[in-house]
Amino acid sequence: MALPAFELSYDYRCPFAKNIHLHVITALRAGGALDVTFAPWTMSQGHRAPGAPDVWNDLSKDSELLSLAYSTSIRDQQTEHFLDAHEALFRGRHEKGIRLISHEEIADVLKNTGVNIKSARVDVESRRPHAVIGETFRKFEKMQAFGVPTFVVNGDATFVRYMKPPTEDGANSIEIISSLVTLMADSADLNEFKHTQLPN
Repeated sequence: MALPAFELSYDYRCPFAKNIHLHVITALRAGGALDVTFAPWTMSQGHRAPGAPDVWNDLSKDSELLSLAYSTSIRDQQTEHFLDAHEALFRGRHEKGIRLISHEEIADVLKNTGVNIKSARVDVESRRPHAVIGETFRKFEKMQAFGVPTFVVNGDATFVRYMKPPTEDGANSIEIISSLVTLMADSADLNEFKHTQLPN
């Protein structure tokens, strides 16, 4: 039986988003039949000061949203390079400790992905991606999403905290993502399932 389509939110600052998104990327590259929409979602919105503007409209927060804005641009306008860029941005942030808060940092991380950096920067500076980030955040907010990564399957949102990144075994990543999406699709009455201790 085919898996249902799903959306999957991300913010490059979250290590758990990194783990699950790298599994999805690995599964897709291994031929997994995943119909996934990658959804930018900013952690900064929930931490803004009372009365402050939405972060996607706040120029003082642009550095915090810069990697999301670039990835949104690449997802929408250079789709063929998105998976490589998505992986590079996650690995740059969590494996190389790059903060991804300047155009120069992001250009360096993306230099081997095939992305047309100049084109992406023009789009980012137009603020079109910021509007998309805001629209996506509001959509997830209506489902009471509170963090990343959140899956949306059949209109139902589920937050997942997966502890380990993928290995080179693409079949394992396919199994992990397929199992999660199947559980979400078939077990809507399961509201919370959480180990009380971290794995060794």
